[in-house]
Amino acid sequence: MAFIHIAVPLLLALLRSTQALQISNAETSLTFLYQNNLNASDDGNHAGAILLDPSSNATTACQAISESLISRSTLQAHSSDFFHSLAYLKYSGQSPQRQQYQTQDGLVAINQQNDGLSFQGQQSGQEQLPILCTQSGLYDTSKQLSVSSNGNTFTGFRNPKSFRFLGIPYADPPSRFEYSTLYSKKGETIDALSYGSNCAQAFDPSSSEDCLFLNIQTPYIPRANSTTNLRPVLFTIHGGGFTGGSGQGADTGNLASRHDIVGVQINYRLSTLGFFAVPNTTIKGNFGISDQITALRWVRENIANFGGDPNKITIIGESAGASSVRTLLGSPPVISENLVAGAVAQSNLGGGVTLGQYANYGTSFSSYYSIEQSYAVAGQQIFTAAGCTQSEISSQIDCLKKVDAQTLQSLSAVARYVVQDGTYVNTEQLIVSTKNSSTAHVPVIWGTTLNDGASLAPYPSTPVNSIADGLIQSLYISDDYAQAILDSGLFPVYDTGNVTLDSFNISQRVQTDTTFRCIDEATAYAGAKSEAFKKAWYYTFDRTYGGFDPNNLGASGLASGPISPDYPNGNPKLPYFRLHGSEAGFTYGLQYPLRDDDDLLASQLISGYFASFVRTGDPNFDEEYLRVRGYEDELRGVQESGRWEAVSAEDGPSWELDWPSRGVVFPEREQCAWLNYSIGYYLEGGS
Repeated sequence: MAFIHIAVPLLLALLRSTQALQISNAETSLTFLYQNNLNASDDGNHAGAILLDPSSNATTACQAISESLISRSTLQAHSSDFFHSLAYLKYSGQSPQRQQYQTQDGLVAINQQNDGLSFQGQQSGQEQLPILCTQSGLYDTSKQLSVSSNGNTFTGFRNPKSFRFLGIPYADPPSRFEYSTLYSKKGETIDALSYGSNCAQAFDPSSSEDCLFLNIQTPYIPRANSTTNLRPVLFTIHGGGFTGGSGQGADTGNLASRHDIVGVQINYRLSTLGFFAVPNTTIKGNFGISDQITALRWVRENIANFGGDPNKITIIGESAGASSVRTLLGSPPVISENLVAGAVAQSNLGGGVTLGQYANYGTSFSSYYSIEQSYAVAGQQIFTAAGCTQSEISSQIDCLKKVDAQTLQSLSAVARYVVQDGTYVNTEQLIVSTKNSSTAHVPVIWGTTLNDGASLAPYPSTPVNSIADGLIQSLYISDDYAQAILDSGLFPVYDTGNVTLDSFNISQRVQTDTTFRCIDEATAYAGAKSEAFKKAWYYTFDRTYGGFDPNNLGASGLASGPISPDYPNGNPKLPYFRLHGSEAGFTYGLQYPLRDDDDLLASQLISGYFASFVRTGDPNFDEEYLRVRGYEDELRGVQESGRWEAVSAEDGPSWELDWPSRGVVFPEREQCAWLNYSIGYYLEGGS
């Protein structure tokens, strides 16, 4: 027999490689145990563990995931954390009443009498018990894990708080102006260690047409072919006006860790590549919407292998993401295939009062053009800007298909409109006036930030001499309409000593109402009254940070609270604008920086509402769940805030998200009624 001689370093490398490939869920489930309080600066005071299925050789089982059995000293040093983590396993039905766990020094179990841990020596007999391993994952990709799903193997990694699989292709790379289809390759080993390319968009030269990727964060990987203990799924659709953004923006890892859910974020095609429509051709638009539905189908088929429940998928989106949520709630494939179990629409756009360049900007996000209407505003304009001016439409299309993606997305004319294509969208708007087969009958949450419109109303470019002059500059309206707003008495003038700021306070309020608040309150109420929605809740974010800031309000603390030596990141107790897109940190438990103690408390409470909605279809927590998990501050917030009641009447109720939160009536109902009349009267030449 001939022998092959291999250099020792190469042999060791091969052995390490082989070992890495063996780290999988083929023989065991893997469960994160980590007491995540959402305060990253406190992480050093906590320790995590990985729970494995019972095995006759616990030491070897931990070594198979590059860990060791956890020590008694570690458990004792963090006894409160581990008591609550193990108590939650019992509460949630993941372990029996008096479960013991194997550790380096013997067995451990929870002691309900003193809210602590009890230890005993090595077990006798042959009973195999679940195993507690150390958790040494860092914020890198060194701790890798392979999961098989539908004929492919996905290599992800774990950080200190979740298992992560990034850049997963959910669709075959689509041809230009064609609908996406599910990823079809089999037998692939897919590297899911880094984000995939963003979808082609202006101002991002690294973006690409080959961009249909999704990301997963999960606290639990089931044993291969097992469907037990699956977690509910939060499916995030990014905003960006249907022209920008990516699935990298709203990481769900923190929320997944704290509340035991699975997070998914997606890319989808944008701008002209995502929404171009040409009458009497096969180019019917909504390619970006088709991508979202393809991603939902991929999640339905695969997410169980990553620990998620395919029957409990809640979609969430902000801005254009919220408009996507609204669109999907009325999309025939979503309804017929039961792809979603709940929906959250944050700051959905649906109207506008401004003239000039901002005329009715928000309307097209909730009222869908016909293909002909879309083509009228973004058809020949795009062909001309691209230099595709042939006499035949087919030749123009052939020309446009050859234009470089980055060039196409950066043209002066772009398509960004959801249209009635007849397959993905077949109504002019979401039908909420009646309980009907055209609207998904699921629980929903709608809401806005307090000052969403401050991001869309331009701050006057020069100091103004009067409030009316400031309204004219910010809203592009007539003198008569500006005076009518003031004469209505519904928008009282602030007296800050700065007339320009005082006028902006009114213009942003009008813009918030007309573009966001009025339509979203009306949608929540109508859907609740008609029972088009199973149930509807409504909110206003009253604590935020940063956000979309074209007016550079943050420079003076107007997007965070006044800046001072005591509050270098802003004082949230003093006035500031709650801008469009400023709620993400509190929604996902990712708020940073923490301006004061209440920022952390609010982050825990507010993200908890959304996590509870994902878990149960209701934003209100079972208080026992919070006690078991040791979330005492969140429990206190729930008790001080009271119950977030569902919408049941014309005045709501609504919920102000803060620490603590508060129940109120729908904000600005009178203002919405007046504006609804005045927009038609003044902007259409009243009589």
